[in-house]
Parts: sequence; structure tokens; C-alpha cells
Amino acid sequence: MFRTLVAGAIALFAVLPAHAEILAHDAYARSTNQKTGAAFMQLMNDGKADRLVEVRSDIARKVELHTHIFDNGIAKMRQVEGGIPLPAGETVTLERGGLHVMFMGLTQPLNSGESFPLTLMFESGATLQINVTVDNERRPDQPMTGHDQMKGHGAM
Repeated sequence: MFRTLVAGAIALFAVLPAHAEILAHDAYARSTNQKTGAAFMQLMNDGKADRLVEVRSDIARKVELHTHIFDNGIAKMRQVEGGIPLPAGETVTLERGGLHVMFMGLTQPLNSGESFPLTLMFESGATLQINVTVDNERRPDQPMTGHDQMKGHGAM
């Protein structure tokens, strides 16, 4: 009987869907002026390949995934179409001058030392809620701190 129970449990776990495990590392935000801001972080994917497709927050009227492109030597921000790929076993960095979360129409000031919630939504259906700390003093050349912010196991 014990063997039957163990075999049944193994069979049950074998058919359960695996959820990607995404870790958001060192999430911080900066205010660029009174109407816009941006958030940066490292996203580590310890599970299957996934894609960050949307970000939600109440701190702005509009929240988009953005990147910088260079056109005739001029850097321009553009919305990332189709989301940001998160390959399995890799880390993707959202940083100043590259991929980032853009806040347009801020509904509150981004004051250094304060924090706010941010919800990351993935193509797999998983969601991850993190807290973002505002750090308007951080220089672009400062490395990420390496402190874990939040771990998520998908929308379970």
C-alpha cells in the first residue's frame, strides 16, 4: 500500500505545471521630473524561459516597458513591443540608458527613501509584486546592491 501511495504522489507531481521562479533584485526608482520617473532592477529567472509583458502601479497614469535606441547618434526612449524576454537561467538588467520601467503622469512625487508597490506580469501568467525604493541620489555608474527584493513563484 505504501508503494502505491508513493507512486501515486510521484505521478501527481509529474503532471503539475512548473511555474517559473523569478527574482527581482535591487529594485529602485528615480524621478526625472515632476511628471515622469523610471524604475530599474535585475530580473533573475531560475525557471523556464518567460517574458515580462506588463507592469502595473498606482503611482502613475501610464506605466510602460521602455528601452533606449540610438538614432543618428541621439538616444531616444521607445516602448518595448512584445515585452522583455527572460531566458531560463539568466539575469536581465533593467538599467539607466537601457531597458527600464517608465512612469508617465506620476500621481505622487518620488521622494528619496520612500517606496511603492509594483506588479510585474509575465507571459506565462505569473505575477510578482515587489516594493521599489526611490533613490534619487544613485549615480548611473553605481553598481546594483545585490540585496534580494522579492521572490515569486507565479500566479498559483
